[in-house]
Amino acid sequence: MSDARPELWPWLPKPLDAALAQLNSHAVLLHGPEGVGQFEFALALARAWLCEARPMGQGFAPACGRCASCHLIDAGSHPDLMVVLPEALQASLGWQSSAEEEGASDKSSSKTKKLSQEIKVDAIRSVVQFSQHTASRGRAKVVLVHPAERMNLIASNTLLKTLEEPPGQVRFVLSGAALDQLLPTVRSRCQAWRLPMPTPEVATEWLQTQLDGVSLADARVLLDAAGGQPLTARDRHQLGLDARYWPQIPKDLLNGAATALTQWPLTLVVETLQKVCHDLACVAAGASPRYFPAASLPAAPDLNLLTTWAQELRKTSRHAEHPWNQNLKVEALLVQARAVMRPRPPRGNPTA
Repeated sequence: MSDARPELWPWLPKPLDAALAQLNSHAVLLHGPEGVGQFEFALALARAWLCEARPMGQGFAPACGRCASCHLIDAGSHPDLMVVLPEALQASLGWQSSAEEEGASDKSSSKTKKLSQEIKVDAIRSVVQFSQHTASRGRAKVVLVHPAERMNLIASNTLLKTLEEPPGQVRFVLSGAALDQLLPTVRSRCQAWRLPMPTPEVATEWLQTQLDGVSLADARVLLDAAGGQPLTARDRHQLGLDARYWPQIPKDLLNGAATALTQWPLTLVVETLQKVCHDLACVAAGASPRYFPAASLPAAPDLNLLTTWAQELRKTSRHAEHPWNQNLKVEALLVQARAVMRPRPPRGNPTA
């Protein structure tokens, strides 16, 4: 039977076994870093809760992959599973939000409108309605919301009552990376479960298998560049991040030679500059850098300058989806980076 079970990333099966043995609440708040398979883990929980291979009342185990329930989930048509995602994430995760399907016929202009990054109140109203119906297959009903922090304020408040006192056999799994962005009243109604980071060894070996022509050493560079998050490392490489070029970026920024970044998406450029700023701040504070090899970093500028730069980059990041002129915006960011990173004469020596 194990051969038919849905495959998980190699670092997820052990945490899944532990979660199924210890989670006893009707509402689970799955949290942890992005880029380690949160959605896949949350879906694996839902599969296990709905799997019909074990009699009810005998606990939970990873889904068998063979029963009718598992096949329905594979087909995206299980009547007792509702998956709620922002429109902007549905294609990348390979799953259409169940709440969106109900109103798909009314969205004839959806191809021309900008896809929403939020989970809106209409989707959560569909969740409330879904939870009030009896389970079609008699086992349970499961609602998966990912990322939970994308629920806007009205949506979060709409979910509270159902989350606290769900009717019948409804179970919730809310998955997210930013707990501080969730309402405290939502957090307090859930049993929290932290998904751990994979070990660098496991993540690096997996990453190498995903990227053609990438050596194990380059895979480790990409993994470090992504803060240890293997799915993020894979996605960034597909966007154009080259492991051989990554260590050169800080000094290229200082020398005004980071022209390769002008070919990257703006979101990746901003993220990379934030990582340079972070590692320079670590060096300035006497700590080890996280994203770049220590030898690749120039001398760190004043910590106050780095703090101001970090604030400016955060502002830019919040508006990275704005229809900027890509080339002008990236050039402005590179000029700003060089201005912050350039060496300054010691105080009291203005002619140096």
